[in-house]
Amino acid sequence: MILFKFFVLLSCAIFSSAQFNDNQEPNRNTIVHLFEWKWKDIAQECEDFLAPNGYGGVQLSPPSENVIVDERPWFERYQPVSYNLTTRSGNEEEFRDMVERCNKVGVRIYPDVVFNHMAALSGRGTGGSLSDPDNNNFPAVPYTAEDFHPTCSLKDYSNPKEVRNCELEGLKDLDQSKEHVRQKIVAFLNHLIDIGVAGIRVDGCKHMWPEDLKAIFSQLNDLNTEQGFPEGSRPFIFQEVIDLGGESVSSSEYTDIGTVTEFRFSDKIGEIFNKIQPLHTLNNFDNDFLPSDKALFFVENHDNQRQHGAGGNHILTFKQPKAYKMAIAFMLAYNYKNTRIMSSFDFTDKNQGPPTEDDGETILSPSFNEDGSCGNGWICEHRWNAIRNMIEFRNVVKGTEISNWWDNEGDQISFCREDKGFIIFNQEDADLDEDFKVCLPAGTYCDIITGRKSGSSCTGKFITIDERGITHINIAADDDEGVLAIHANSRLED
Repeated sequence: MILFKFFVLLSCAIFSSAQFNDNQEPNRNTIVHLFEWKWKDIAQECEDFLAPNGYGGVQLSPPSENVIVDERPWFERYQPVSYNLTTRSGNEEEFRDMVERCNKVGVRIYPDVVFNHMAALSGRGTGGSLSDPDNNNFPAVPYTAEDFHPTCSLKDYSNPKEVRNCELEGLKDLDQSKEHVRQKIVAFLNHLIDIGVAGIRVDGCKHMWPEDLKAIFSQLNDLNTEQGFPEGSRPFIFQEVIDLGGESVSSSEYTDIGTVTEFRFSDKIGEIFNKIQPLHTLNNFDNDFLPSDKALFFVENHDNQRQHGAGGNHILTFKQPKAYKMAIAFMLAYNYKNTRIMSSFDFTDKNQGPPTEDDGETILSPSFNEDGSCGNGWICEHRWNAIRNMIEFRNVVKGTEISNWWDNEGDQISFCREDKGFIIFNQEDADLDEDFKVCLPAGTYCDIITGRKSGSSCTGKFITIDERGITHINIAADDDEGVLAIHANSRLED
């Protein structure tokens, strides 16, 4: 009996900690959401760009079969009709090939999974499956009426039972307390894990009971050792819980199950770099958020960049490039454990789907310009010079703490990551032009925001630190970037 209790306690301890490990390679960091990319294009991007530039992983759009919606809006991916792996991004064979190729170069895969609900709209799915939402009938799973909560429409967000048991915008709300539903979900997730994914982003967790999620996650397989994961590795779980504070369903209810998306960060970083709040308030920024080891930090996601979800009009996106790059630079320079960035397509309508070929159905692959930027309607923020180079910054300073914080009690700040990195921001309407004490050794360093180190020279700005640790820094008020950053590996050889 004592031995049995020991193993029960050990099992609980493993569950309570292992799912917080992102399973990324030691020299990698940050998840990039390649929103609506095709699997074959993601595989190529892992090999050609993400691995060489130090990215840790890719969040996918949902890989499960969804209903086909007129005009093919992005949100159709969040209306599943089965757990078959056939979407506009590709079929199961292409999915497997992508996972294997990305794992081979050390870039981990995290699919977005949808199992709070099934589709609200009827019609044929992307894999040919038929469904009948009006009668809660999804034969390709199969689910029948008894697998769903009694029909009710979510109207009162102050009532947690209604939030978790009623239909959000008509989406058919599954009852995860039922064993048949749990087993279908577990089988779906374990299929992905056996293929070789490193973890999952779980959509709509706010609308599911934490105890049901815990029961489901406790049945997940260990990661596939044939895909390069150590024996006993557990899938990384990050849960979408929209909580800006004061709501009936709190993000803290889910932090013992897995990492939680920190929407308050997205909201407040937007306020600061939109100049609603002064930059120096970043010094006490962390007091508002979940603990760093339990949270996923991001400037925006696919929902709130379209003003869905949380954050409102001050959410920063690629459409405000200077402020956006400054916010991303701060997030990646700070010592947050888990970070994610968006890689978007251009849109003029909030429901607009990804770029397509002439048939209006087939997703168009991104094209690549000579400078590495994307075309064919794709924004590819992850390829922007300032962002990709901050990924390297984050790798170089890994394991160090924030030090030498400075601010002017207004909209200029700087800080170090011990003796490995330094970053400085100017959001004033006046130039920043003065000497600074910097924590890196003497030498000439390339600014990684405006360029990078290339052989024995810099492609952008540079600064020289003298033997006293002093350098002169100039960031004009109308500077295109508003930030300068250096790290130990951006130092030119003497």
